[in-house]
Amino acid sequence: MREETTPRGVLEHWTPEEVAVAMSAGEIVLVDVRTPQEYMFEHIEGALLMPMAFFTPAGLPVDGSKRVVLHCGSGIRSARMATALFEAGAQRVAHMEGGFGAWKSAKLPFIGTDMATGAPKRSGG
Repeated sequence: MREETTPRGVLEHWTPEEVAVAMSAGEIVLVDVRTPQEYMFEHIEGALLMPMAFFTPAGLPVDGSKRVVLHCGSGIRSARMATALFEAGAQRVAHMEGGFGAWKSAKLPFIGTDMATGAPKRSGG
């Protein structure tokens, strides 16, 4: 994980591989800030959906036991939502660098859509 000190706080940039390991260990909550349509088409199994358009920092599942890591398609929207978290008072925020595109490039598993049937199917990995 790479850390960046910003005027608002520390922004953590997690790699997809770091996110996968931490998810497997039950150490983080992954929050997808993409649109519901993007999520329905393909998403990381276990990720929670909180679309950028409806992003509410107070609604995040934060109880102190697990780190929240944001992700989107490329890393741009999750970085924007990190700013929203800083504005809400967070001192340290995490997002997945490169987003879902980087996750797929790393050949990590995800839930996609079977184009022949429209049913969900496991892909990658």
